[in-house]
Amino acid sequence: MKIKVLSNKKILAVTLHALLGVVLLSTPLTSSAAKRTLPKSTKIAASKKTVAKKTPAKPKTVVSKVTRKTAAKPVRVRYSPWKVPSYADSAEGDVVAGEDPEVRRAALEGLGPLNGSVVVADPSTGRILTIVNQKLAYQTGYQPCSAFKVVVGLAGLTEGIVDKDTPVRVYGRTTFTLTQAIAKSNNQYFENLGSKLGFEKVSYYAKMFGLGEKATLNSEERPGTLPAEPPKNGGVGMMSSFGQGISLTPLQYAAAIGAIANGGTLYYLQHPETQEEADRFVPRVKRQLEIAPWIPEIKPGMMGTVEYGTGRRASFDVTQPIFGKTGTCTDSSSPTHLGWFGSFNDVDHNKLVVVVLLTGGRPVNGPAAAEVAGSVYRALGNRQYFAKRRFTSPVALITGFGGRP
Repeated sequence: MKIKVLSNKKILAVTLHALLGVVLLSTPLTSSAAKRTLPKSTKIAASKKTVAKKTPAKPKTVVSKVTRKTAAKPVRVRYSPWKVPSYADSAEGDVVAGEDPEVRRAALEGLGPLNGSVVVADPSTGRILTIVNQKLAYQTGYQPCSAFKVVVGLAGLTEGIVDKDTPVRVYGRTTFTLTQAIAKSNNQYFENLGSKLGFEKVSYYAKMFGLGEKATLNSEERPGTLPAEPPKNGGVGMMSSFGQGISLTPLQYAAAIGAIANGGTLYYLQHPETQEEADRFVPRVKRQLEIAPWIPEIKPGMMGTVEYGTGRRASFDVTQPIFGKTGTCTDSSSPTHLGWFGSFNDVDHNKLVVVVLLTGGRPVNGPAAAEVAGSVYRALGNRQYFAKRRFTSPVALITGFGGRP
């Protein structure tokens, strides 16, 4: 066995190395050394504690998802070109002591919260049985819209331009008869008819029916207006189909419809303001209209309005037929959206004229006015109003049939 002998230098090196190891083991680790030798998880925990001690944590604001979803959104304001409200207390300020209470109640129920006027009159005498919203009814008036087509239709019949079954081309290959055109309120038909009649004849028949003058003997009423020349916007065609340039009151329309209902007598409308005035009522005739031969020609179209046309919301009943004409347009002078319906019934003893004018915005139109009138007729029918005979004084009967003022 060979024994390796170390030199003095090597022995000295080994001895020094061993002594250095002992010194390192007996000396505590410094902080930097400790950080280098600690496990990773221990390092992270230590760093968090150090940060927490130096900078205290700020409270966090938590916004819930529910709050974000239910936060109020900006309200969109829809622009409306109409400046008159659609709903109002229309009966405020009315004088009702001389009115028929049954008719008054039916008119109020029919109109409800809508902003407008309801005029109910007896076409055989001209007596006004009720006016809901008298303030509106006595005003200067509004554009008649398509309600004026009844006057133009009778003018065309009287002048021999059309009859109720004459087909008139309106566009393309489509044709309408007078009956269909009234029921559906076709604008092209009446623009065509008005152009054939001409401005002078259209104006003549409008005046004949009382447009442009007071319908009543009451000085509070303001007459409507008729243009002195064809309207610049659309001429006689627009005047005949939309009533352009004309101002009509509900009272004037009630008098005109009453003349159709009774066979051609245009009465002054009278509104008794007390029961005594109602008891002493005497009819006053304004003039006789030579339209009797053509009333049977215009009535099918007015019945068609309610049966299948623009006024069917009045609810057609074959046992209690209603004849009417709607009108819908925007009166630029107000401005307000308008809904017209002029009508009369033909049942039992108490024939009535019911005219409705609605003013306001989006809910207002001719069909809505027809619905109001239909409610009036139905309410009175349910109360057996039309089956009753109204008392009329002998003087009223004599004056009522052809008497002169």
